[in-house]
Amino acid sequence: MSGKFITLEGMDGAGKSTHLAGLAQVLREHGLTVRTTREPGGTALGEKLRQLLLDRDQRLHPETETLLMFAARHEHLDKIIRPALAAGAWVLCDRFTDATFAYQSGGSGVPWARIEALERWVHADLQPDLTVYLDVPPELGRARRDRIKAPDRFEQEAEAFFERVRAAYLRRAREAPARIRVIDASATIPEIARRLENMLDELIK
Repeated sequence: MSGKFITLEGMDGAGKSTHLAGLAQVLREHGLTVRTTREPGGTALGEKLRQLLLDRDQRLHPETETLLMFAARHEHLDKIIRPALAAGAWVLCDRFTDATFAYQSGGSGVPWARIEALERWVHADLQPDLTVYLDVPPELGRARRDRIKAPDRFEQEAEAFFERVRAAYLRRAREAPARIRVIDASATIPEIARRLENMLDELIK
């Protein structure tokens, strides 16, 4: 069976890390090779850029953020994602380009068309086979996140920022309904896990 590329999207507190681990376990139980990764990050360069991008002491222009995100993504695709898919692995990634549309365009106001142009340049030939957007109201996501860690640079933003992020994610879902599935992340972990397993079954078949 050929490899598949699955991405999980959503704001912090939506449960991406929990469900990514659960999906990886289910796929391995089916005898599949799985590679888990994240954005920004995944490579040595990507992890260094992640530290810079999330540093609370940095004040980057939104277009600088966008270019750094795509620089990290290009390296990620070249070093990790494309080779793993070519080898037949299933790649599970915590965030991908949909997050750039959500945070840098929706949240910070970078024109949508500029990110579309970068998307065409960096990976016009590759989109995830499945993207799951875990949708959670910003206030619930913040409450969950605050119970487990201190906020990074993006997480310090005001609630209005995250309302725009959420709206941008939902716009992307409307634009690509066959690829992006929206799940209500205010549901229980077992309920969400069942829905995700059903989606995986569709791909595995």
